[in-house]
Amino acid sequence: MQKIILGIAGEIASGKGTAAKYLIDRYGASTHRFSTSLRDVAKRMYLDESRENLQKISTMMRENFSDDILSMVIYRDVANDDNQVVAIDGVRRLADIEFLKKILEFKLVYINTSMENRYERITKRGENVDDNAKTFEEFKKDHEREAELQIKDLKDMADYVIDNNGTLEQLYAQLDEIIQK
Repeated sequence: MQKIILGIAGEIASGKGTAAKYLIDRYGASTHRFSTSLRDVAKRMYLDESRENLQKISTMMRENFSDDILSMVIYRDVANDDNQVVAIDGVRRLADIEFLKKILEFKLVYINTSMENRYERITKRGENVDDNAKTFEEFKKDHEREAELQIKDLKDMADYVIDNNGTLEQLYAQLDEIIQK
């Protein structure tokens, strides 16, 4: 099998992590997340790993270094990864795509999910410390933050668009189809 590198993009709680986990479980994929280095910094600074703090760290890094600083980290991580299937979780910006498209095996997958389904998921999973108690209005405001603004534009640049408003089995079938191509 030829090496497959899938960049997974989608709005908050669209199913990016679920897709990456399936690729790990089914295909032995390795995974790299854009948020990992941000979480590393937050932990080191003894800050809560809230969405707001992670977005502030991201903005600070990009403003002081370069817009593609996080994609350069991911690029190096992927270059050193020997797995046949690699998932990059959390592609968010157009600058990320331009850098990652330099990788021959890279394909962008956009996961499309309704806002209502995403809100229900985020309050159940509690990935960030502020997710469980979030109101629907707060969730909508999260989409207005700088780190979220370019995500919708990635859909037009995607090699594949997945509809994740159905069952897990339907999501997995769409991922299987991409891997088989």
